[in-house]
Amino acid sequence: MMTYRSVLRATLVSCLALAACSKDADKPYAVEEVSLAQVSADLAAKKTSSVSVTKAYIDRINTYNAPLNAVIVVAPDALEQAKASDQRRKEGKSLGPMDGVPILLKDNIDATGMANTAGSFALAENFPVKDAEVTRRLRAAGVVILGKTNLSQWAGFRTTDSYAGSSVGGTPHNPYDLTKSAAGSSSGSGIAVATSFAAGALGTDTSGSITGPSNVEGIVGLRPTRGLVSRSGVVPITELQDTTGPLARSVTDVAMMLGAMAGSDPADARTKDADTRKVDYTKVLDKDALKGKRIGVLRGGGRDADQTKPVFDAALEVLKAQGAELVDLPITLENLNEKGLAAEGNNFKHDIAAYLASAPPAVKARTLDDLLAFNKSDPREAKMSNIYWEEAAAWSGDLQDPKYLELMEYIQRKAGPEGYDAIFNDNKLDAFVTPSGGPAGVIPEDGKPRSGGRGDGPGSFTRNAAIGGYPILNVPMGNIEGMPVDMAFVGPQWSEPTLLGFGYAYEQAGYKRMPPEAYKKAVAPAKP
Repeated sequence: MMTYRSVLRATLVSCLALAACSKDADKPYAVEEVSLAQVSADLAAKKTSSVSVTKAYIDRINTYNAPLNAVIVVAPDALEQAKASDQRRKEGKSLGPMDGVPILLKDNIDATGMANTAGSFALAENFPVKDAEVTRRLRAAGVVILGKTNLSQWAGFRTTDSYAGSSVGGTPHNPYDLTKSAAGSSSGSGIAVATSFAAGALGTDTSGSITGPSNVEGIVGLRPTRGLVSRSGVVPITELQDTTGPLARSVTDVAMMLGAMAGSDPADARTKDADTRKVDYTKVLDKDALKGKRIGVLRGGGRDADQTKPVFDAALEVLKAQGAELVDLPITLENLNEKGLAAEGNNFKHDIAAYLASAPPAVKARTLDDLLAFNKSDPREAKMSNIYWEEAAAWSGDLQDPKYLELMEYIQRKAGPEGYDAIFNDNKLDAFVTPSGGPAGVIPEDGKPRSGGRGDGPGSFTRNAAIGGYPILNVPMGNIEGMPVDMAFVGPQWSEPTLLGFGYAYEQAGYKRMPPEAYKKAVAPAKP
């Protein structure tokens, strides 16, 4: 039986062989640190072809992925997709600026032709019969769906013990220092973007899963307003908080990706207003966007805040120089972790059964109980605990359960009207900024209990934003002893145009992203 690693190797070899036989004689295209916007422009100007660009990314994955564990599989038809894009351009039928641009998907997003595993062998045969809505939209824009990226298994919702990565994809490693964490749960997507394995990547976020990798990989990541991007065809945790979002190396690139992803979907009721809220996000990118704007400053506390203070202070000076009025926010967010996780448990039991109901017949698990039984019997999965799942299994899975409704009312009120809404309204803010997190720490040993209780300490700005449905834009702001850190721009619901404008203005005037180099030393590049 072939493993996923052997499938990846076989796919890479077949893709490279196809490229070698291609009649397209375009010169090689150097993709490292080339922006999505530049790839798009070069394709439009016919300075290169999608086949050349796609092959260049596959070459980089083939060369550098092994020590990073960022990519699980390359799409078997990636170069065929690229050839189709080149043919459209040749015929004057380009689908737009994203046509021919290669993008990677987190391996919990349905895409035909590849298994959607969520990092678990329980879904090894989960080959979807149709694309997730977000995948369909990208294909409709001409995007080359390049492959699937590694992740924290089940997007991090399995155990409270340390578990870096997944049983399918292995442990992801930070490209700035291979001993350090790549964060979760969209770790593979973050690594892939930082190392130029694709022009951009999709992640998913339930309570920080885009913010974390963006921060420790020194890239731009956006958790959109809940309901701007469809979740149908995405392995769920909780309908209340889940969203898909773009990761890239610049704010412009994220804006381009968001434009192709966003929109209403009848299969996701939360997105009913998305079409009326969606704009051309590239047109809001203004270097003067911060002038005259009131920006709150949330410093937080603890070790991360102490470590990030010098670079955060420097970033704040850039905001002031760009004309922003800064307002210190001497507040502590309410800790909603314990109650939020309890609500997630009931949601997960309900939502995962709904997703599995449409899985292909080869997938035997149809309920949370089935998944628990698989994990306990399969030796590849049995080595890790299932604490979140066991807590979720104790729930009814009924979304009208009185205890669940009581929790939902409380956390939504505290995160929304009495939380971020009050912060924005009481202080008359356009947005607030805060460090996205501290620098990456050493990868903990799998199975090691995480320190600290779930109900201890101040609230998490990412969890509270997720519960309330607010957007977060993460932009690189500096490095600490060679490890990158981001600044987060947090705004009211549907404020993506504003946040992208602010992030762009800061990006143009502030810290310039430092590309990783350490990962290159871990492999001997293949000879041409």
